[in-house]
Amino acid sequence: MSANILDGKAIAKDILDEVSSKVSELKTSGWDPKLISIKVGENPAVDLYIRNQRLKAEKIGIIFEEKEYPNDISANELQAAIANFNVDPKVTGIFLQRPVPKSISIKTLQKAIHPLKDVEGMHPASIGNIVYNEMELGPCTAMASVELLRRTGQDLKGLEVVVIGHSEIVGKPIAFLLMAEGATVTVCHHMTKNVADHSRRADAVFVAVGKPNLITGDMLKSGSTLIDIGINRVTDDKGKSRIVGDSDFDSCSKKAGWITPVPGGVGPVTVSCLMRNTISAAQKLKSYYESQFQNSIDAPF
Repeated sequence: MSANILDGKAIAKDILDEVSSKVSELKTSGWDPKLISIKVGENPAVDLYIRNQRLKAEKIGIIFEEKEYPNDISANELQAAIANFNVDPKVTGIFLQRPVPKSISIKTLQKAIHPLKDVEGMHPASIGNIVYNEMELGPCTAMASVELLRRTGQDLKGLEVVVIGHSEIVGKPIAFLLMAEGATVTVCHHMTKNVADHSRRADAVFVAVGKPNLITGDMLKSGSTLIDIGINRVTDDKGKSRIVGDSDFDSCSKKAGWITPVPGGVGPVTVSCLMRNTISAAQKLKSYYESQFQNSIDAPF
């Protein structure tokens, strides 16, 4: 048995094609979606990610603008910059690149971004909306991961799912998104006594821990789906490095029915979900401004 490969690049293209038509509709109505990328300090890996974001954005007609700030910028200065983007009607989405300096709280910056422009889906209001099944602006990586499971064609209602890793940006949002779909979800973490006991009974396993080869084929139920969100750089005996996920792909692909490759799985879909969020934010912002304008017309003198 060999697992079906969930081709993230092909799925990402499908999402971008869908988003592209919505961009055209917004432009026709006088709205040009504009995404602001905020980067703090030097980081070549982040630069590569930003270039990929720019290429995807410009391909479908989203204006992409990079804002780079020095590593020694203060939290107050950065919050002030974000505040200016919040009130700029031409800016429809704001995305904060990770990591940020340890001297600045990432949560403080996430709270500073207006919920209507939070295309990363990490403002507390955006996270809270997931609990109420309002998922237009959910966290991009979590939404991409669940989208990949949907693409297997399985009915998520009643599906037994195990999520390994409970971070605020991936594991926890995935659990909430899946519960909103009717799945039965178990979340495992570093205090879980025997992860394999849980993963072996799951119809689908999501893993986002940051440990190469954490999941092996003997930890999976035959025919299950494995969504590997991990990104790890490993070096072999000859000094050659490569990117791998959190699972042993060879053994897992012999046991699973569906599996995501790393790279080429969750990553491309995450960028496409960011673009989809950008359009959703632009649509919500458009509706907000139009309602404000209508209210001003209706208001008595």
